[in-house]
Amino acid sequence: MLELLLAAALAFLSPDAEGSYLYRTQLVRAAPGELLELIDLYNDRVTVFDAAGEERPFIMRHSQGDQWDLLLLYPIGSLADYYSQERMARRETAAANADVPLSAFKRAVDERVAWREDLFVMGPDLDVVKSHFEGAGYFHVEMFIALPGMREKLIEERRMENAYLEGIERPQNLIFTRVSGAAWDSYTLGFYRDLKHYAASADIPNERKEESAVAAGFEGADYIGSYLRTLIQLHHDTLATAVH
Repeated sequence: MLELLLAAALAFLSPDAEGSYLYRTQLVRAAPGELLELIDLYNDRVTVFDAAGEERPFIMRHSQGDQWDLLLLYPIGSLADYYSQERMARRETAAANADVPLSAFKRAVDERVAWREDLFVMGPDLDVVKSHFEGAGYFHVEMFIALPGMREKLIEERRMENAYLEGIERPQNLIFTRVSGAAWDSYTLGFYRDLKHYAASADIPNERKEESAVAAGFEGADYIGSYLRTLIQLHHDTLATAVH
């Protein structure tokens, strides 16, 4: 019976929550006292992306949770396209014509960064990600390392949780899965207007949460977190705000 309920719930999920578009994710912790200067460097550099015909990175700033200060999400598309001669030539030309040479920009960033981590992921189509960022000012970032043999079940749990969120009329998370780089197997992004919008789930009746959790395939609303714990060896939560 639960299998039928889960299948029915997943059928209503937006297929846009996942995808095969490649992104580079960079987590950055600023050197003490250098965060605002680092943000300015990244913001000033977006004109070079524009000149190269590249998509600007999406940037969010840590509010509470994990150790990083900034998460930068760079749209790539595919490695074959990204490293095509035409696209590489556009980037080289834009960098050569920039007010700040690439070498100077990298040096300025290096001087202001205490730690960084890179992860290449597959995620939803770019138009989907753009539409979620529009109007969003507050984010919930959940990053996971699965237990051995549990990676596929972890992704399925993320889908189940989206089904649960759909059932209680809460925003679904976008799902990103590891291609290469850092150890994280997957992370999800939740998009909200502000802190009040994020916290609004507290007003949803427990009976409705329970019904939606069971329909999504969980034993109940209180079992969502405990089931997730059977699949993972590491889980980092971060709340973040938009950087414009």
